[in-house]
Amino acid sequence: MMLWLAALAAFVLTLIIGKTVIAELRKLKAGQEIRKEGPSWHSGKAGTPTMGGIMFILGVGVVVFVLGWKEMLAGEFAHLYVYLLALCFGMIGFVDDYRKVRQHQNEGLTARQKSLLQLLAAVVFLCLMRYEGLLTNQLYVPFLQVTFTVNWIVYLAFAAFVIVGAVNAVNLTDGVDGLAAGVTFVVMVFFAVTAFLWKLNVLALFPAALAGGLAAFFVYNRHPAKVFMGDTGSLFLGGAVAALAFAMDMPLVLIPVGIIYIAETASVILQVGYFKLTHGKRLFKMSPLHHHFELCGWSENKLVTVFSGITLLCCVLAWLGIRGRY
Repeated sequence: MMLWLAALAAFVLTLIIGKTVIAELRKLKAGQEIRKEGPSWHSGKAGTPTMGGIMFILGVGVVVFVLGWKEMLAGEFAHLYVYLLALCFGMIGFVDDYRKVRQHQNEGLTARQKSLLQLLAAVVFLCLMRYEGLLTNQLYVPFLQVTFTVNWIVYLAFAAFVIVGAVNAVNLTDGVDGLAAGVTFVVMVFFAVTAFLWKLNVLALFPAALAGGLAAFFVYNRHPAKVFMGDTGSLFLGGAVAALAFAMDMPLVLIPVGIIYIAETASVILQVGYFKLTHGKRLFKMSPLHHHFELCGWSENKLVTVFSGITLLCCVLAWLGIRGRY
């Protein structure tokens, strides 16, 4: 019942906050600058308000604090730590978005600045979770049902790399109206249901609320989008996905549930590598992968439906791989 309440409350709050946020972004002329390298028809989206991720960040934050207050008084803070890590990444994205808006170009923070800030946030989160006894250095392998104990320093380096990689993979997925929101909605439902079935109720509160917030955001972000989440939203979502995987002590589950994020990232890596090796030839019509399918004639709505559907199937597969753990 609590999870349904969290999802519904976040949905309603995000819808209400969204109207104010979009109006204010328009007043500030916080319009998106479109990449010159992207599909030509995306130029028509120039000027659409960005930084819209603020609406679900605020909506979810209120729900996490209000509905999780009793648990926090009892000394349970796992859901709060997950939200705060996602918020840290969202703030990095906000600074990046703000600089883009001020400079009226599609470049904000440098890659080095973002990487250092993201790495710092990841390490602080991991050390805090370790200090609070909420994170082990045991690596659980889904399907095989085996666990390996890893040296803590090695695990810390591995975990920080995975978190930063996951955050940027989700960021790459945010290139089509509703895509990042649709795919991550499915992932949040997976985490919420899994946490509930494993009786990790306090931890289930956050993904349930974020699923509700994303459903509301999709109302504004579905094609044609009235607002974009910007790096503010996509980095927050990436932080949420990665933090939940580690908080639930199963980071390797990111491979199946994050298959779309991985495919998007791999397409960029392969495109760049192939381009250099062949001195100018392209493996895909355009990367990330969603742009390739756009140029193949797929509509944005079809992309969201297919990619979200693939994520749903992989989340079901992931559950089959972890259900025997507890």
